[in-house]
Amino acid sequence: MSRLKDLREYIDNELNSLDVEKRVNATAHLYGVSLAATILAKKRGLNEELAAMAGMLHDLHAYKSGSYDDHAHLGAGLARNILEKLDLTTMEETDTICSAIYHHDDKLVVDAPMDELLKDADVIDHCFKDTSKAIIEKEQQRYNNLCNELSL
Repeated sequence: MSRLKDLREYIDNELNSLDVEKRVNATAHLYGVSLAATILAKKRGLNEELAAMAGMLHDLHAYKSGSYDDHAHLGAGLARNILEKLDLTTMEETDTICSAIYHHDDKLVVDAPMDELLKDADVIDHCFKDTSKAIIEKEQQRYNNLCNELSL
């Protein structure tokens, strides 16, 4: 089995403990960000598998805890625990994924390429899932840059 498939199976099992509405929202968002991250990684020449894994893990802490308070930083710790438990990644790969998760809520700051990719994948999912919703201020510039990058 692939590493991404193994991780998705683990995350799906974790989400099964949520009530139906939360589970549907969590699954849609995590898989949506994972897909957007894969596409951006291919376009930007970054590791597609690590990008997809970061997308799958990035908000898991928030969904499991029911809180977005410091979710990016706490989520990076949870992701590290999961990746080490499942023994799916090297230490360097784990560091790359966890850095992206740690920084993904800092939309106004520029970080490492994989960190930026996860931020942008998150914005894609937020902004394109329901285009009737207003784009939040901290995501507007990223959204504009993504539209230019993707010729939209």
